[in-house]
Order: sequence, then structure tokens, then C-alpha cells
Amino acid sequence: MTAHWNVQVEDRIAIVTINNPPANALSRKVLEELQELLGQWEADPAIKAVVLTGEGRFFIAGADIKEFTQMDAEDAKAASKLGQDLFTRMETFPKPIIAAINGPCLGGGLELAMACHIRLAAVEARLGLPELNLGLIPGYGGTQRLPRLVGKGRATQMILTSEMIDGVEAHRIGLAEAVYPVEQLLEEAKKLATVIVNKSAVTVKLALEAIHAAGTLSAEEGMEREAKLFGEAFATEDVREGVAAFIEKRKPQFSDR
Repeated sequence: MTAHWNVQVEDRIAIVTINNPPANALSRKVLEELQELLGQWEADPAIKAVVLTGEGRFFIAGADIKEFTQMDAEDAKAASKLGQDLFTRMETFPKPIIAAINGPCLGGGLELAMACHIRLAAVEARLGLPELNLGLIPGYGGTQRLPRLVGKGRATQMILTSEMIDGVEAHRIGLAEAVYPVEQLLEEAKKLATVIVNKSAVTVKLALEAIHAAGTLSAEEGMEREAKLFGEAFATEDVREGVAAFIEKRKPQFSDR
């Protein structure tokens, strides 16, 4: 737990809630705390998945705009790199991060959500990149991740118009994997995380690496990476347990080794 992030571990799932009233804005301090927490979660074998949500009616309303008043062009570039590097670390994190988008998810908040491996949204959520309303552009990876998720045309429309969409529309265009009433959202995110934590942590890590390669490598290079990681899976204890359990028609008991 830090000043702005509440962490509770339940059944090998870290339930992480940003708490930075009134709108859970991403100040530099909030981002630095998240960077620190990622290191702790990665090193903790008791944590196999992360569910990230917001306190109150907001998910994350964006960056802390007050900080922008003190920035020049070089400061802004450095701030962008800080956010980009942090969100790339999330995107390549060896344990799954599920965003439970419970309310407004705007600007840097949507950029953070897009860096999570899976996004679940409340019907009532509002998602968008409104930076152009401030005379800015998205700076934490939004111009790169949104087109990959929803297509170039839809992403261009959302960014250039500062359009905000609800959870249902986010699900329809592929920005969210599922949509639920807000009162069910966190429980559904936990259910999903529970399914994943019952897999082998080793092969979840390998699968996440292979999936990420699909967006960063050529098709041929991605296939080569998959074959390499498939081979690494066969060097684990868990593959022997998984295959034996299948043959013996029982549930596997993975040791994460």
C-alpha cells in the first residue's frame, strides 16, 4: 500500500484501488508509486494476477492537469516518457493485469487501461482521450495503443473529436473485453482473475510474452518467438503435471515451476 494505491491480496490476486480524490488523477507521484508497486508484485510469488480499479465513482479521470501549468516543452517530453515507460512495463508485465473500469476513464486513465492485459468496463463508464480539448495530444501511448485495439479510423475519430464512449460501446468496438453493471464489475474481474491464477504462473508468463510479440514483431519473428517459448514450457515441472492430469482425467495441481 502507498499513499494513493490501496492493495489487498485475496486468493493470490492483488486487488489494487487508486485513491486520489476527487477524480483519481495520475500525478507524477501516483505514477512513481505504481512503478514501485509493480516491482513488489513481480517479486512476490504469492501474487499471480492483478485487478486494478478506482475508488469512488471514478476509474482515473486523467493526468493531473495542475502539473501541466509548470511544464515547458522539455518537461512535457520527460513526463511523456515517464508515463510511456511505466505503461510499457505494465503491457509487458509477466503477470496478468485486469482493468476493472468502474467510471470515467479519460486521457492518461484510458492510456493506463489500454496498457493492461484485459479490460472490463462498467456500463456507466466513460472512456475517451480528450487531450485535444486542452490543446494537447495523448502522451502516454494513447496514439499508439488505441489504433491497435479499435482500428485506425475509429481511433482517429475518438482522438480528433475528444469523443467519450460508454462501456457498451467500448465493448462493441473492442476496447473492453466485457461490460457489466458497475455493482457487478469488481466481482466479475475477480472471477476472471481466479480462472487465470489456477493456471501455471510459469506458462502464463510465457503466454503473455508470446502474445505481446504478436504486436511488436513480424509474423515470421512472432512464430519463431512462439516456438522458442513453447520449448521453454516443456522444460517446466508444470507441463509434466498438466499432461499427467489430462491423461488421468483429474484437475492439475501446478507448482509454478
